[in-house]
Amino acid sequence: MNERERFIEVMNHRRPDRVPFAPGKGRESTLKAWHSQGLPAEVTDYPAYVRELIGMEPAPKYESVDHGVDFLMIPQFEEKVIERRPGTLVVQDWKGNICEISDQFDVRYLRSAIDFVTRTWLKCPVESRADWADMARRYNPNDPARFPADWASRCAALMNRQYVSSIIISGPFWQLREWLGFENLCMLLLDDPDFAAEMIRFYEQYIAELLTRVLRDFVPDHVLVSEDMAYKEKPMISPDMARKFLLPTWRRWADICRSAGVPVYEIDSDGYVESLIPVWIDAGFIANSPVEVAAGNDLPKFSRTFGRRMAYRGGVDKREMARGGQYIRAEIDRLRPAIDAGGYIPGCDHGVPADVSWPNYVDYCRLLARATGWL
Repeated sequence: MNERERFIEVMNHRRPDRVPFAPGKGRESTLKAWHSQGLPAEVTDYPAYVRELIGMEPAPKYESVDHGVDFLMIPQFEEKVIERRPGTLVVQDWKGNICEISDQFDVRYLRSAIDFVTRTWLKCPVESRADWADMARRYNPNDPARFPADWASRCAALMNRQYVSSIIISGPFWQLREWLGFENLCMLLLDDPDFAAEMIRFYEQYIAELLTRVLRDFVPDHVLVSEDMAYKEKPMISPDMARKFLLPTWRRWADICRSAGVPVYEIDSDGYVESLIPVWIDAGFIANSPVEVAAGNDLPKFSRTFGRRMAYRGGVDKREMARGGQYIRAEIDRLRPAIDAGGYIPGCDHGVPADVSWPNYVDYCRLLARATGWL
């Protein structure tokens, strides 16, 4: 089996020859620490290097093709530094948020997950209906800039791929939180639910139109809806509110994906998600990640409770990875029933932090490779 086939098989609770090996990746600060702990300075492809260290076969080399479709706002806001303060920067990011961040970073760190960056939101781009009109114009599904000039050739190149090709979109809760800010969104759902519903329906229609057009030409293996909506121990809104405001949107997108033949429709949310999983199942999701252990999630319990109705990625406690030794061995043993039951690709339950040392990461990868049938 190739990488693509294994992913589709396990996410649909079938039996691949081996479970995909996906230990998780470090960010900038993690790699800096690893290079001081034994990862050679000249190594740029550390996932390949760690496979070699633990005796795994090399990963296949693919000339991967990105679909290139832009689901984000067009035009984006100017990224700029507004004010320099002692130890911090006040910046505007590409989404229009005004944030304060440490001056060890710059605006680029708010565009992608280069490192773990704590920020304080000072102002969000939608504070009134007038602001909303300006934001809405940035989500035109028919903007020709959304598709690459070589769209047809990309689709042709993707036809016989052996790797997983994904489309990642923001969910309605995630997107409204980006526009309004978390507290403002939660208050709006209570104080002006009609306005909140108007924005949700607008965004639902935008994604539905764009997704439908994409899927006419190219069917990915995986549509991932980013929807961080939970804290430690509790979701950010109740399951009942999720059903009322969000489930129709999730379900509509699920229907579009299913009709086109997309094999994996997944929702990503940090935090404690157990009470949300039944809502997500009803919405048509078949997979969830990253199943953060520190938030209270118990993946083996989820596997027993929800059975074949939900698959998972992640679920390995990053704190036990950092402790290493007997602790990470116990963690992999804890997850073995879920691995053996199927419908689960184990890996770090978020980005691998810098307190996971290089020797501990290598040891963890070796244990994971054994548990997933590679060694």
